[in-house]
Amino acid sequence: MDKQWIVSSSPHIRTKEDTSYIMKQVILALMPATLAGLYYFRVQGLITILACVIGAVCSEWVYCKITKKKSTINDFSAVVTGLLLAFNVPAGLPIWMCVVGAIFSIIIVKMVFGGIGFNFLNPALAGRAFLLASFPVAMTTWLKPGANADATTVATPLSYMKLMGAEGMGSSADAVSKLHDAGISISSMFMGNIGGTVGETCSLLLIIGGVYLIYKGIISYVMPVTYICLVFVLTFIFGGFNAEFAVYQALAGGLLLGGFFMLTDYTTSPMTKKGQVIYAAIAAVIATCIRLFGGYPEGVSYSILFANCLVPLIDKYVHNRVFGEVRK
Repeated sequence: MDKQWIVSSSPHIRTKEDTSYIMKQVILALMPATLAGLYYFRVQGLITILACVIGAVCSEWVYCKITKKKSTINDFSAVVTGLLLAFNVPAGLPIWMCVVGAIFSIIIVKMVFGGIGFNFLNPALAGRAFLLASFPVAMTTWLKPGANADATTVATPLSYMKLMGAEGMGSSADAVSKLHDAGISISSMFMGNIGGTVGETCSLLLIIGGVYLIYKGIISYVMPVTYICLVFVLTFIFGGFNAEFAVYQALAGGLLLGGFFMLTDYTTSPMTKKGQVIYAAIAAVIATCIRLFGGYPEGVSYSILFANCLVPLIDKYVHNRVFGEVRK
């Protein structure tokens, strides 16, 4: 019997993994940190998460209805955006601000440019930057973990370090001493019992979620390892070779959250490993400069957003060699 050959266009190797599967894996990886946020910030944390997630999903659904496009909420990307936005804002942020941030993230940053796969900025981080520029006081008011809604606010570890170490008022040793005086230890930063946004406080659970995504093959280790390790090295060097100061910097703020869950966004990151290293290194340098020499204690969100803008340029000049290519 004659054999029948089937000729088809690429891709020839297919997988059952789709956008919905990937987003579900990201949500699963974020669950430990979500539970920690609920444990430390209680009802205020729950309200913030629900407001951001529901606001993001409803924004995408309404946009698709108005523009008469097929609804894309079933791919769970809006849920991920809403959850990451909630992770990047303080617990107790007014509900309407959470909703406004979600609308900006989904409609302005994502859907207007064509939806998932076409946005050039990370939607959640762009939403955070928009909220911080619009409502700076509300976005820098941190609830004390485990407290009720009427409890006093606290400063974040980065705020203490900025006060003592980054503005010429003292050395990195002074910054570490200030953290010790405030009762902020490295172990407390690992466990999350510190002031900060809903999802950035518990370093241990963020690392576990990031390692899970790497294990499942959802993200590559290249970008988070380059980003986090380079920030550690740079803060160690510019912090007077103070290892404890560098560890505090690595665990504080949104470095782990941004490195594992937002720097690695498929749409806004380079396609090649070499490009990913360059991209992560640029973001790390910017984050370190803002933290140590800028007027704002945190630089993760702006560093990633700036690096996002450079991705088309990186992809243009950094690419893999084509098999069979002959050098001129």
